[in-house]
Amino acid sequence: MTTSAYATTNTFLKRAMDALAIDPSYEVLLVTPRREVRVELSIRMDDGRIGNFIGYRVQHDNARGPYKGGLRYHPDVDLDEVRSLASLMTWKTAVVDVPFGGAKGGIQVDPTKLTENELERLTRRFVDQIHDVIGPLADIPAPDVNTSAKIMGWFFDQYSNRHGFAPGVVTGKPVSLHGSLGREAATGRGCLVAIREALAADGKKLAGTRFAIQGFGNVGSFFARLAHAEGARIVAVSDVKGGVCAADGLDVPKLVEHVKTTGSVIGFEGALPMTNAEILAADCDVLVPAALGHVIDEKVAHEVRAKYVLEAANGPCTLEGADVLDERGVLVLPDIWANAGGVTVSYFEWTQNLQQMRWSEARVNELLEEHMVQAHVHLRAMMKRLNCTMRTAAFALAIERVRAATDLRGLG
Repeated sequence: MTTSAYATTNTFLKRAMDALAIDPSYEVLLVTPRREVRVELSIRMDDGRIGNFIGYRVQHDNARGPYKGGLRYHPDVDLDEVRSLASLMTWKTAVVDVPFGGAKGGIQVDPTKLTENELERLTRRFVDQIHDVIGPLADIPAPDVNTSAKIMGWFFDQYSNRHGFAPGVVTGKPVSLHGSLGREAATGRGCLVAIREALAADGKKLAGTRFAIQGFGNVGSFFARLAHAEGARIVAVSDVKGGVCAADGLDVPKLVEHVKTTGSVIGFEGALPMTNAEILAADCDVLVPAALGHVIDEKVAHEVRAKYVLEAANGPCTLEGADVLDERGVLVLPDIWANAGGVTVSYFEWTQNLQQMRWSEARVNELLEEHMVQAHVHLRAMMKRLNCTMRTAAFALAIERVRAATDLRGLG
């Protein structure tokens, strides 16, 4: 039986706490969410029916700053998943040392079955239901699975209708609506810096390294473009409909144009078909799960042929899968560092909103790289200190920072 997402996160935390010999009295404090909100969302559908949906916002910890975390629209959203992701955000913001805590939100809905007008009404109703527990200095949502810059624009507008002009209430907004340059590519760019630094530590380079990427949405596609530009060979990619592969490497710019035209990587000229399951066992140096969580379970982990796994998605490994990869000597770059580029540039967007200024894309990218590189330096030091995996080191680094902030603020 596969361990649930929330139990998996808490197990990773417990291992790091044990490695640090944390006082047990801190465990409940650091694991338990501060607030969990469940709301019913009823909207008028375009055909006159009443649509009923459930929304969640879990605020995990705010010792280091306002709660921060994405908002996903997916039929499988439930409280267990949102709790897990909210906790991961606490540790992710701490690993890259941005002054936020952790939160997550979601609506249990299949957005492909709603019209754009229905989706806008649902988003605005969700804001109406949670507006009193969020805000630029309290809790700042952002895009996640099946949400977008456009949806963040609706979110910002609805919150501002109640509280006045407040662009800092959400990040990931359109650039023309107080968003940040560099935000769209930030998670993929952060992933690139992460694997570049990990390879360099082993005396390797991006150029010539073979990558297989499961998921060709925002993160996967930007990562593929950036890695390809650095000379990496993208040998396989997939999306929800299936995948394609080419042993000599795919022409990523042409693939991106193919996806824009057809809506999928399927049928890309000069490539062979490949299933999503086959992508995970592809012959490559680096496997990049960039889709949904828990795709690498115990069985899949035994079939992984890569020497590195770059967790571009949130929680792509089950507990059992992660343990198998560790036993096999695969270096896993954990999600709470590897895909933290998104929340790092979200911090930059929030800062620009508070300052009412706009930074150049070059400045955004430069500061993103600085945060990711410094996090890697601290991770390697923690791995050496505790003689542990990179995942345990990442949680340990984050725990020490959150605990320090908690102690300094006091319990009231």
